[in-house]
Amino acid sequence: MKVPTVGESISEVTLIKWIKKEGEYVERDEVICELESEKATFELNAEEAGALITLGKEGDVLKIGDPIAKIDTSVGRPAGKAQPAAAPAAPKAETQAAPQAQNAPVTAIPNDVKATPVAAAVIADSHVDPSTIKGTGAHGKIKKGDVLAALQNPGVALDQELFTRGERREKMSNLRKTVSRRLVEAKNTTAMLTTFNEVDMTNIMELRAKYKEVFKKQHEVNLGFMSFFTKACCFALKEFPAVNAYIDGEELVYHEYCDVSIAVSAPKGLVVPVIRNAESLDMAQIEKKVVELATKARDSKLTMDEMTGGTFTITNGGVFGSLMSTPIINIPQSAILGMHKIQDRPMAVNGQVVIRPMMYIALSYDHRIIDGRESVSFLVRVKEMLENPEQLLFGKDPLKALLKL
Repeated sequence: MKVPTVGESISEVTLIKWIKKEGEYVERDEVICELESEKATFELNAEEAGALITLGKEGDVLKIGDPIAKIDTSVGRPAGKAQPAAAPAAPKAETQAAPQAQNAPVTAIPNDVKATPVAAAVIADSHVDPSTIKGTGAHGKIKKGDVLAALQNPGVALDQELFTRGERREKMSNLRKTVSRRLVEAKNTTAMLTTFNEVDMTNIMELRAKYKEVFKKQHEVNLGFMSFFTKACCFALKEFPAVNAYIDGEELVYHEYCDVSIAVSAPKGLVVPVIRNAESLDMAQIEKKVVELATKARDSKLTMDEMTGGTFTITNGGVFGSLMSTPIINIPQSAILGMHKIQDRPMAVNGQVVIRPMMYIALSYDHRIIDGRESVSFLVRVKEMLENPEQLLFGKDPLKALLKL
């Protein structure tokens, strides 16, 4: 068996781990190991039934086409090992895998450590040892605040020896190398600027509180903020097409569709799976797709197709407590929207000071393609739609739509 081709631009992969051991009997199409490319982690299936002979070690970097394993088909099936049922065709197997991935626990920590999904994501992203975090949730479950407190006070971790001067080295994964290269490339090859605004989240939060139970009962998915932001961005992208374009040589390529990339913090690094034709999806479909892609990302089950071809990116640093940031463009795209933490702040409303749940939003954009007027107008348009969710029905003020203005 040889390392398969996994993408046009990928020339090597890293052998992450062997699922089956040397000499173990494997069935045809049974998963024998996990490989990692610069964009995703994928599994390798046995091509025949027989005894496995491994030709690579965990951590080895292999070229596409290099031998990775042999299968001795002359070895008979061990006694007591039942003949497997006929395996379904590959497309059906992929279709059946998605619902299982959705139901899998979204966690990147050992099974004996309990944590909320958000806490697990923060732990994976910051590489914190979960055993050093004291959970304050029910039955010792680790909550997001527990992880953030551990990050802010690294010197008071449980059972940690004080005043040590140890250090350790880890080889960068292919995914981390790719993220590093692309971030530097984005900074060096784009004229990147960031514009900011703030959104009053009152109406959306009231809408969610009013309909969340009905929405979940009817659609079997929670009503989150991402669907509101995705719909608002899709309408704004249609209104300001330059934000949904990219440079190809001396030409500008404008997309007439919205493939929205969602930045997700996975155990092995940042990934950006894509919601295809987001402009054609309703709120429930968007929420289901977000859950599916986020779960696959944290379980390292994303395919190459699910991670390529986005036209615009949304990233949410607010889940980690970020109040404001300047996100970096996901090249070759021309812009990225940054969501942040919702925080109660005093605001002047009709001459009165009131407390409102506010969120800063940021748009980083390539000034070679997008002018200041377009970038600011885009962000203001997103703000207007989020503050008046009824506009998401038509992309404009309902009264203006009625009067055809």
